[in-house]
Amino acid sequence: MAQDTITIYHNARCSNSRGALALMEARGIEPRIVDYLRTPLDSAQLAALIAQLGLPVREVMRSKEAIYEALDLGRAGLSDAELIAQIAAHPELLNRPIVVSAKGARLCRPPERVLDLL
Repeated sequence: MAQDTITIYHNARCSNSRGALALMEARGIEPRIVDYLRTPLDSAQLAALIAQLGLPVREVMRSKEAIYEALDLGRAGLSDAELIAQIAAHPELLNRPIVVSAKGARLCRPPERVLDLL
């Protein structure tokens, strides 16, 4: 597999994200790094990424972020589209790291989950 086919949606302040990146680099893989806080994904990109993961939207949201609480995003009745729009508006809500390779996409918590994608 070509190294450029691996993408990590990365937050350098996150120990899980740094760990997954380090595991790839230790194996000589230099993934495409998407700093989604500096270059946020739009709703369509997020919806496509979440579909690749095959997870419910709420599972890719960081419920411990202050903005999650402030916007009352834990309440029932919010649609996936509404939740995705909030992630697009507040990228810190996206759980990380997310790694995408030719073998699939995965939320890599713990970081060792990245190994299945290499």
